[in-house]
Parts: sequence; C-alpha cells; structure tokens
Amino acid sequence: MNNPFLQPYNTPFDAVPFDKIKLEHYKPAFEEAMKQGKADIEAIKKSKPSFTNTIEKLERAGELLSKVSSVFFNLNSSETSDEMQQLAQELSPLLTAYSSEIALDEDLFKAVKAVFKNEDRTPLNEEQIYLLDKTYKGFVRSGANLSKEDKEKLKEISTKLSKLTLTFSENVMKDSQEFELYLTDEQDLAGLPEGTKEAAKLMAKNKGKENGWLITLDYPSYIPFMKYADNRELRKQLNEAFGARGFNNNKFNNESIIAEIVSLRLAKAKLLGYKTYAEFGLEERMAETPAKVFQLWDELLEVALPKAKEEIEEIKALVSRLGNAIELEAWDFSYYAEKLKNEKFAINDELLKPYFKLENVLDGAFQAADRLYDITFHERKDIPTYHKDVVTYEVKDKDHNFVALFYADFFPREGKRSGAWMTSFRGQNKYDNKNNRPLVSIVCNFTNPTETKPSLLTFNEVTTLFHEFGHALHGMLADGHYESLSGTSVFWDFVELPSQLMENWCYEEESLNLFAKHYETGETIPMEYVQKIKDSAQFLSAYQTVRQTSLGQLDMSWHNQEEIKPISVIDFEKKAGEKTSLFPFNDKTSTSSAFSHIFAGGYAAGYYSYKWAEVLEADAFEYFREKGIFNKEVAKAFKDNVLSQGGSKHPMELYKQFRGAEPSSAALLKKSGLVK
Repeated sequence: MNNPFLQPYNTPFDAVPFDKIKLEHYKPAFEEAMKQGKADIEAIKKSKPSFTNTIEKLERAGELLSKVSSVFFNLNSSETSDEMQQLAQELSPLLTAYSSEIALDEDLFKAVKAVFKNEDRTPLNEEQIYLLDKTYKGFVRSGANLSKEDKEKLKEISTKLSKLTLTFSENVMKDSQEFELYLTDEQDLAGLPEGTKEAAKLMAKNKGKENGWLITLDYPSYIPFMKYADNRELRKQLNEAFGARGFNNNKFNNESIIAEIVSLRLAKAKLLGYKTYAEFGLEERMAETPAKVFQLWDELLEVALPKAKEEIEEIKALVSRLGNAIELEAWDFSYYAEKLKNEKFAINDELLKPYFKLENVLDGAFQAADRLYDITFHERKDIPTYHKDVVTYEVKDKDHNFVALFYADFFPREGKRSGAWMTSFRGQNKYDNKNNRPLVSIVCNFTNPTETKPSLLTFNEVTTLFHEFGHALHGMLADGHYESLSGTSVFWDFVELPSQLMENWCYEEESLNLFAKHYETGETIPMEYVQKIKDSAQFLSAYQTVRQTSLGQLDMSWHNQEEIKPISVIDFEKKAGEKTSLFPFNDKTSTSSAFSHIFAGGYAAGYYSYKWAEVLEADAFEYFREKGIFNKEVAKAFKDNVLSQGGSKHPMELYKQFRGAEPSSAALLKKSGLVK
C-alpha cells in the first residue's frame, strides 16, 4: 500500500498531506509505528545506560507513532465518522497495551534507574536534568516499581480506561446530534435576533427541512436561543436537552461509564500507593495536593458566594419589575441576565456583533501577536487541509524565518465535537542539529456565515478565539530541545496561563482599535462601546466564579474519594453541589454525564486549573497594564520565560523568572471586582 505516513511527506514545511490520507492508511501505519517503537526500545536496552544512550533515545523512541497518532486522534475530534470511531475503539486498547508494555518493561526501567541514580549531572544542563528526573518519575508513576501481578492489574485498568474515555466522548457527541428543535411557527422565535433566525433557517435548509427553523445543541445555536427566546417553555426544553446529553435513557447514556471510570481511576491510584486519584494527579501539578485546591476554593467562595447570591437577587428583582411571577430557573438565567446587562450597560451581543467579523478578529489576534512577539501570519493556499473550512497560515519572525504552520478551523459541522481547543499535528524540537518547527491548530465552533452576512462573533466568541490563540502562541513560540518538554507540554494548571492572559487584549481600547470595525461601514468600534465592554466585564463575575468553582468541586468530589460507594450520578451531584447551588435542583439534567473535560480529556482532578491559571494571569496582566499592553520589554520577558520554555522547568520557577514573585488570589479578586 502507498501509505503517506510511511514515506516522506513532500509538502511545504513537511505539513501533513491530509489530501492523501485515507481511513485505510491508519491501521497499517499504527502497526508499523508500534513495531518500530518496540525495536527502538530493544536497542536502548542493549546499550550501556547513559543520558545519551537511554534518556535521549527513549525521548525519541516511537517517533512514527507520534506522527500517526497526532493526525488520527485530532481528526477523530474535528472530522470524524462512524468508521473512524470504530477504528479508534479498535486501536485504543492496542495503543494502551503498547504504552503499558514500555512503562512496565523491567529491563528498560533498570537502565533508566541506573542513569537516574548514577549519572554525573555536572555536564547536563537544566533542561536535561529536568528531563532525566521527569523520565524516572514517569516510570515510577506508571507502575515500574510494582510487583509482576500488580503490573498486570495496572495494564488491565489502563486498557479499560482508554476505551471508556473514548466511548464517553463519542456518546456526548452522538447524543448532542440526536437532538433537534425544529420550529415551524415564527412566533416561537420571538425575541431572537434576525441573524440567529437566519442561521436557524439555513440550518433547517441544509438538513432538508425547507419550511422552518432548526435549533441544535451546538453553542452558536444553543446560546443565542437561551439568551433571547421569549418562549419560556422552549427555553426549558432546550436547556433540559442540553443538560441531558449523556444522561438520556438511550444507548448513549454515560452514567455507568462514569461509575466505572472513577472506580478504575481510584484502583489505579491505590495500586500506585496513593489514597485517592486526586492525590495521584495533583502530585505532578502546581497545586501539588488536594488541600491546596480546597484552600483556593475557600478563598474564592468566601468572597464570591454571598455576592453571587446578591447578583441572583438582582435578576429576580428585574423579573418582578417585568411583571413575571415565576421562580427563577436555570433556563431563565441567561435570558434575564441579558436583559439586566442591557439595562445596566446598554450593551448586548447584537449591538457588538457587527464590529466582530470573524476575519477581522483573527487579524486582530495576528496584529497583537506581531506587536508583542514580532511574528507575522501569511495565508497559504498550497497547504493540504482536512476540510474545506480550514485555513492555513505560515508564521514568520521579524527576520522572515519560518516559525510555525497555523491551522484555523472555526465552524460547527457533523463529525466535529463541540467546544473549542488548541492542538498540534507536530511538536517543536531541536533534534539532529535542526530547530524543527511545529504545526499548530485551533478548532472552534463559531457562528456560521449566512446567505446575507459573514460570520459575526458574539463577544464571548471573540474572547474564545483569543483564548485558543493564546494556547497556539505557546505552541508556536516553543523553543526547547526536547519535544516532550516543549510548547504546551506543561503542568495542567499552568497550561491555561497563556490562553487566559491573551483574553485581556479583547477588553483594551488600544487592542480593539486594531480589529473591531463594522463589517459594512468599516467604522472603528465607538469608544462608548469600548467603555461599556470594560464596564460590563465584571458583570456577574461572582456568579461566574461560583459556577467555575462548582465545576471544579464536582471534579474533585469524583476524584478525591477514598472509597467508591454505590450512588446515582444525580444524587452524587446534588451532594457535591450543596454549597454552591444557586438554582433549584433539576434531576432531569446532569453535569457529569457530558463533562468531557474530566471524563474524556486531561482534566481529571484538574478542572480547578482554570481558576488557578486565572490567579496567574490576573497577576501577569497587572504587569502588562503597568508598563503598557504592547510593551516589548514585558512581552519579551513573557516569551523568554514562559512561552518559549514549555515544561523545561517547574512552572513556578518560570513564572517567578517572568514576574519576580509568586502570585496571590488578590489580583484575581480585584480584577473580578469582588474586592476593592
């Protein structure tokens, strides 16, 4: 077979030849990659243990497997099919078994341990020492010190978990796509902006429904309906459908999968000598222990919870003023919050969207990156992509050197999971005396263009684009030697710092002037709107803090158990959310059943990372604000000490190199308007 994975790519910048890759290429490529990876390991075991012979060669073992995996699993999220998902289910246990075999190889661990214990570290630089320590610790955390019997148990657990997390993710996507709210009476769309109605009309037409409007659970469809639709019963129907993803009485139900995942994770942690899975997970994060996470929650909730209740009361007062005798429910919150926001600040998404044409916002992100980090973006039409909507850019530095390829994939479609994320098809490294540059991608689900309008973003979508672009900068500006320590390969509670920091540029006049221009007239966003954006930035900040904290606490509740007791998902959630619940409990919906971050992504016992990183970014942006948001000196310090360094040192060391001291939660509370 002429398999594109098994020969040189022969594309500009060695970009992935998506146009040549077919489904049937993956399995033989994976098989060959695992065969080569095993041969690499055997060669390492036969060599005399040393940093070069053991640690560096292990770092590069299985390079073909990384090459194939990055394409397959990224496309399984952004451009999948039933056949691809079936193949993923088939391959996942094989890949887990392969990884377990390496992690539990006694002879390989002996070689790693010999280097760790006996290598003279004097000739090694800081990055090499960090890699050596991380490699050794990785083996220990993967069970290298276990008995033969326990190693087999761990293999079995890992294989089961790999399949279950994959199934969880597939169930959420399929259950989401099962639901459609098809409306044929225009009165049911009362309150919706014209652009939202037009998008719903186009959605219906694309699905072969000529006379009506289609609302789905994709964010660009779901969120405007919840914000603007006057029909309370339809809001309730849509809200409950969204909250029931993975929780419906059908083949996509995730309840038993959740129970099995948390049980297996606890069993894994206990095999490795930890009391809980959270204790195991946090050992390799900045927080280090569950106690420190709970301390963060306590600090935030002490201030935010009373204020969040005041914010809810303010919305209830608005409901009463409008003459609506209802008990405020979850499906009412966005609708009345939007009205209150408009009343207080005279600003809403419909007022702002004409100034946030997608192409202009993306160009704004590019201009901000240029002003901060001296990099420019140039669209390339000759780079293969995996879908017609994907746009590709060559990134260059001020000396016109190649920095990275950047892929942008912005619109929802069948076969693409919901949400937004950054990923890469190739990491950065400096192997073979060459700086091998990365292939970085951001994937989002933004409002589609319609027949009469371009894609006009809500302000939330603007901040989402800047957020993911912040992750992308972390990947693109990587400048490490070892790929496993490069770019976003950092502790989970540090990875959100560059992304959340970048969101700040969406609120600053100097930045907004670069890209917030009316899509029809070209007029720059009026300064009064900019001021309103800034004034409204703290709107419902206490509620949002409690919301994020409650999700983090739910995650910790699942993963900080020392014993798994039989309990329904809904009862578990009710108990976990007792402190932070702001609405009447609804047993028709479940957060956990679609909580892909913790049950299918890498955020198990780590969802707190978003708030942890907010503490870091609030402190970091204070520095930019003091010196100027495009100050080259501060930007260079951030690039040199954070973005380019990846995971080459402990993240707190990197942060202190940039800022000069550790951060505290005070900067976040101040930024959120929760303290003066």
